[in-house]
Amino acid sequence: MKKILFLSAATLSLSFPALAGDYLTNTNQHAAFLRMVARGASIDIDGVYSNPAGLSFLPHEGFYLSLTGQSAYQTREINATFPLFQQADGAGTNRQYKGTASAPLIPSFQGLYKKDKWVISTSFAITGGGGKASFSNGLPMFDALAMGMISQQTGGKVTPQMYDIHTAMDGKQYIYGLQLGLSYKINDWLSVFAGGRMNYVQSGYEGYLKAYMKENLGGSQLANLELKCDQSGWGLTPILGINAKLGRWNLAAKYEFKTNLNIENKTNVLEVPAGTPEAIMKPYADGEQTPNDIPAFLSVAAGYEILPNLRASVEYHFFDDKQAGMLNDRQKTLKHGTHEYLAGVEWDITKRLTVSGGYQRTNYGLSDEFQTDTSFYCDSYSLGFGARINFTQAWSIDVAYFWTHYDKYTKEVASYNGTGLSGTDVYYRTNKVFGLSLNYKF
Repeated sequence: MKKILFLSAATLSLSFPALAGDYLTNTNQHAAFLRMVARGASIDIDGVYSNPAGLSFLPHEGFYLSLTGQSAYQTREINATFPLFQQADGAGTNRQYKGTASAPLIPSFQGLYKKDKWVISTSFAITGGGGKASFSNGLPMFDALAMGMISQQTGGKVTPQMYDIHTAMDGKQYIYGLQLGLSYKINDWLSVFAGGRMNYVQSGYEGYLKAYMKENLGGSQLANLELKCDQSGWGLTPILGINAKLGRWNLAAKYEFKTNLNIENKTNVLEVPAGTPEAIMKPYADGEQTPNDIPAFLSVAAGYEILPNLRASVEYHFFDDKQAGMLNDRQKTLKHGTHEYLAGVEWDITKRLTVSGGYQRTNYGLSDEFQTDTSFYCDSYSLGFGARINFTQAWSIDVAYFWTHYDKYTKEVASYNGTGLSGTDVYYRTNKVFGLSLNYKF
């Protein structure tokens, strides 16, 4: 039964991968990112997040405001192979699990005021997470551990064909970020930025597992587990930036320091077997705190004006994940921090219409020890495209679509979820995001 407890407690680490970016960092804060991707050298309103130092080179003094709405839809799939998953007809030991995650509206706001060499800027956004995930048929770790327990307790006399398992898991995660900072233009070609972001985490997880003998065999209960937990915490992210505008080139860099962040449990329901050791219970007890650091983030970008109406950018991101604390020091199992490579181009077809497209490649440095059913990731590449429409000199909108293709990750283990039997999980995801930004300056 101890193994089943680990199963229930694992829902506390159920993660909601960022729509673009790292484990706990969303880099898509404006539709301009979705349509061009490489925006680290941007000199525009979206630079409040992507290139705050570059704001000092905006051409007009006064206020710039932008309101963004994004809709994201994801699926997470696990193709699991395990001996006790054998079908009733004896054909195959494979099961397919699918979870859906949706965020119909992810809002963000960016604003600034420019006066002479100074710019004060602010933003509010969901800087990490931002959705709900539901596995209506549970997860393979739930089923495998329950089956292994039942098999051990009955000496193999009760087989999977003799009982039914009912299980499900839901969760949500949001990291709200409020940013404030100052940009200063040192001379005609160099500017700097200093600021910070206050982050507030709000998460919730709910799951259960119940196993019963089939009705014709008496219908007795074999396992009954339930967990309902809310989590919250906050942390501060210092941010520095620099921008050099050299003729047709614009070079920019931003560094976000590591955010020390602990999340505290508010456990409403934790139903586990009697006699469970306190050492196992403690990390998931009501009021317990666990590390959930947001890693340091470096962005380096270069933009080039090929023609007066044609621009291109390249960018590199590094997230120092191995130095950001996670539950049970999980970060130490990573091979390296996350590397991202981005490129984009935009073309002003007319004064009223700009079209753009971009590409992003993400490499997480994953390992088998890091990957779990409740928190798995896949390396990927993403494509974004869209347009900006200028209605007047003051009003414009950005519309965009961003699509991600994920590599499959295969994990083979000798003891599948601690059952003593070998098994294999193949992890896969899908993702698509739509975005609209309304921009105004005066």
